[in-house]
Amino acid sequence: MPRGPRRWRGGRGRGASPWRIYRFVQPCLLLLLHQRPSHGYDLIERLSQFGLGESLVDSSMVYRYLREMEAEGLVVSDWDTQGTGPPRRVYRLTSQGDEYLARWVTGLRETKRALEGFLGAYDAHMEEEEN
Repeated sequence: MPRGPRRWRGGRGRGASPWRIYRFVQPCLLLLLHQRPSHGYDLIERLSQFGLGESLVDSSMVYRYLREMEAEGLVVSDWDTQGTGPPRRVYRLTSQGDEYLARWVTGLRETKRALEGFLGAYDAHMEEEEN
């Protein structure tokens, strides 16, 4: 993910950019793993329930996050060799990952309040300009 001055991609009528939700993928993955252990492809498909379809989130990003979260102790994985097809790595949330998810939720709730305040002020300002 680009950092510094090149990070801003707004303006010129482009609208919302996928980079704006880059870090939001992590709590989404944690919540999906809180719901049930899953393999990477299943997680990629299930991200769509958060509006993060494959057009916004590529599989390499998901697998990179899973490896990072495993290194941090937020998730663990085991190989599933049952069933047909090749073995798949199945990820599951740890208690540390559960606590980290709860902190994400607290932060997201605070962000939601700030965004609602901003959007309310913007809407009120735009209504005043129309009158």
